[in-house]
Amino acid sequence: MKSESASSYIGRFAPSPSGPLHAGSLVAAMASYLDTRAHQGQWLLRIEDIDEARTVSGAAHDIEAALHTFGMRWDGPVLVQSQRKQHYRDACDRLGARVYACGCSRKEIADSRLGVAADGAAIYPGTCRNGLAPGKIARALRVRVPDRGQDGEEIGFEDRWLGWQSQHLATEAGDFVLKRADGFWAYQLAVVVDDAEQGVTHIVRGVDLLESTERQIYLQRLLGYPMPSYLHVPLVKHTDGEKLSKQNGAQALDLSRPLDELHRAAKFLGLEMTTATEVAAFWELATSAWQRRLAQLPT
Repeated sequence: MKSESASSYIGRFAPSPSGPLHAGSLVAAMASYLDTRAHQGQWLLRIEDIDEARTVSGAAHDIEAALHTFGMRWDGPVLVQSQRKQHYRDACDRLGARVYACGCSRKEIADSRLGVAADGAAIYPGTCRNGLAPGKIARALRVRVPDRGQDGEEIGFEDRWLGWQSQHLATEAGDFVLKRADGFWAYQLAVVVDDAEQGVTHIVRGVDLLESTERQIYLQRLLGYPMPSYLHVPLVKHTDGEKLSKQNGAQALDLSRPLDELHRAAKFLGLEMTTATEVAAFWELATSAWQRRLAQLPT
C-alpha cells in the first residue's frame, strides 16, 4: 500500500457522547485508528455532542477512558462540537442566499410523499424555497441544492472500501437542514466545518453514514473546503439485522477484557491475524492485517 507521511494523513474518530462505546463503535474506532497507523499519520478525537439533547453526562469522559484501555492514543486536544457553535454560524453565513428559512413540520414534509432518502429522512419538496407562506414561522434553515440536471446536482466519489458511489441530490435528498427546528446546528454542517478546520484528510467510519457523504461533499464545494478520502466499513448488527446502537440497547464493552473485545472487532473487519497476548502487540499485528485486508479490496 502506498505510504504517506504523517503530515499528509490526518484521520479522526468522532463518537457522540450518548452512552458508552459498544461493539459497533469499537469497530469504527479500530478501522480509523488502524488506517491512521498504516499511513503513519495523526489520529484526532472529536466529541460530536452538537445534539445536546442526546448527550449523556459523563459519557465523553467514559469514551476517552475506554479508548485508553484499548490502547488507542490520539494526537492533540480533543475537539468538542458544543464549544464550536460560532464556527458553524460563520460557515452558514458564508453560504449566503443558498440558505433559506423553512417553516415546514416533519408531518408536512412526510405528507408531500416525495419519498424517503436512503438515510431514512423524508425528501424535502422545496415548499419554502421562495419564501415562507403566510402564517408560517421559520423553524429551520435549509441549504438549496441544484435542480435535477443542473451542474453539480449529481455528486460522486470513490469509497476506498465500497468503490464508486453517487447520489442525485435533488431527487434523493432534497434541500437539507443546516440548523434544526430545536435550534441545534445539524450534523451535516458541523462535521464538514470540523473536518476542514482540523485538516482531516481521510475519513474512516461506519456505512450508516455513507448516504450523508454526498451532501457533505456538496457543502465542502460550496465552502471551498478540500474533499477528504472516504472509507465506510460494515456495521455491527443485532441478530434481527438492526444496526447496533446506543438507542436500541447496545451493551457497553467489557473493559476488564480489552483483548477479547479487540480481537472480536478485528475479526468482524475481516483481519486475519494471530492472537495477541497484550494490547501493544495486538496493534502491531492488527496494523499489518489491516494493510493486507485493504490490498484485497477491489481497486
